Amino acid sequence: MLQNIRVVLVNTSHPGNIGGAARAMKNMGLTRLVLVDPEDFPSSEAVARASGATDILDDALVVDTLEEALVGCSVALGTSARDRRIPWPLLDPRECATTSLQHVAQGGEVALVFGREYAGLTNDELQRCQFHVHIPSNPDFSSLNLAAAVQVLAYEVRMAWLAAEGQPTKMSKLETTAMLNTQPVTTDELELFYGHLENTLVDIGFLDPANPRHLMSRLRRLYGRASVSKLEMNILRGILTETQKAVRGESPKRRKDDV
Repeated sequence: MLQNIRVVLVNTSHPGNIGGAARAMKNMGLTRLVLVDPEDFPSSEAVARASGATDILDDALVVDTLEEALVGCSVALGTSARDRRIPWPLLDPRECATTSLQHVAQGGEVALVFGREYAGLTNDELQRCQFHVHIPSNPDFSSLNLAAAVQVLAYEVRMAWLAAEGQPTKMSKLETTAMLNTQPVTTDELELFYGHLENTLVDIGFLDPANPRHLMSRLRRLYGRASVSKLEMNILRGILTETQKAVRGESPKRRKDDV
């Protein structure tokens, strides 16, 4: 689906913004860049700002007019930072993404059109777009950098695409000890821990075995609520072991990540 969405930059004056836009596109899985009459392209500065997204720049289509850039598109969505007093369907970035994917799902091609850094799209150019898109930025400082504007729309497109594909929008952090980190401790492992904890508290003088009150019962409730994993249990048992060594005057165990 995403391959049917093109990003169109009109008359871009700064090559760094082209590179930044290419990077934003690649971050979000968009691959088709069309440049309408760029002032400076190709450019080493564009390559530098692309930060590895040079394949987007290499495959970019350069044309002379917006009409050429929109060939084959069933819908074009033009960004506008100002109220042009033109009665045109206006979308926010999220609605823009939803609309884009709806057209792509129907077999259409979509263009996200961005104007010049200093003036945006002209009224004539905006009228070639079926929808106008307004990013609701701070009205006291509403002008976005071109690459930042591309990033906003590209992000919303990706989020909508992930939802449409039934894919997760966040990834769980994986650790090298991921298996231990997800496995809960068993009841017998908890009992061994409680015994170890009680002995350690006695060793440091925090628990009086002759007058224990309800300390261990409260600690059992506390750790019972915590849903401790095997990895976490290993950490807790390690802390207790090193605490007992310190009380006995033994040298603490040196950790692998100590400097």
